[in-house]
Order: sequence, then C-alpha cells, then structure tokens
Amino acid sequence: MKPRVVHFEILGKDARKLSDFYSGVFDWEINADNPMNYGMVAAEEGGIGGGIGATDSDKGHATFYIEVEDTDFYLKKIEEKGGRTIVPTTVIPDMVTFALFQDPEGNTVGLVKSEKP
Repeated sequence: MKPRVVHFEILGKDARKLSDFYSGVFDWEINADNPMNYGMVAAEEGGIGGGIGATDSDKGHATFYIEVEDTDFYLKKIEEKGGRTIVPTTVIPDMVTFALFQDPEGNTVGLVKSEKP
C-alpha cells in the first residue's frame, strides 16, 4: 500500500465553536457523540473525512494524517531524513493508532496506522 492522506484535524481552544463554524460555512456533517467529544467530519464524495477537537495549546492548528502500515517504521525513516518525532506511536484502544512528526521545516504531520492486517 502506498501511503496516502486519509484524515485532517482542526484543533482549537473551543471545539464546539469550531465545529459550528465549519458546519455553518461548509455544511459539513459533524458528529461529536463519542467519549472524547471529538467532532468527526463525514467524508464527502471524492474527499476525506476529518475531525475537529480541543487543544490545550495556546494556538489552534490544522494537521493532515497519512495512512501507513507501520508507524514506527515511518518515524524511523522520518528521523533519518531530518524530521523529528513529536508524539511517538500511540494506541487509543478500539479507536486509532497514530503518531505525529515535524518535517525539516517544522510542519506537524500525522501518521495513522492502517486497519488492514
């Protein structure tokens, strides 16, 4: 499988306000009915789904996620090429396995583990 962008995330201090904003502007269907109150944005035809949530950071940000089969393998390659790991491989049971890295210019990008074996 060739890695591909599969998810975006928009985080800020007030997740509800952000959800209302993006839903109102783009008519996105957003469902935050989950234990983390994370607003899942439904994928539109030809597009990718995403999420809107809260952050403890002073500044909001947007991140995209690349689907890979082995997050640790790609984190090693990223570090060899001049990037750095921000969040190591993290498992949220029954939800997702992900990691975050910074590229050599300081952009934060996510990796998400494929659910396929």
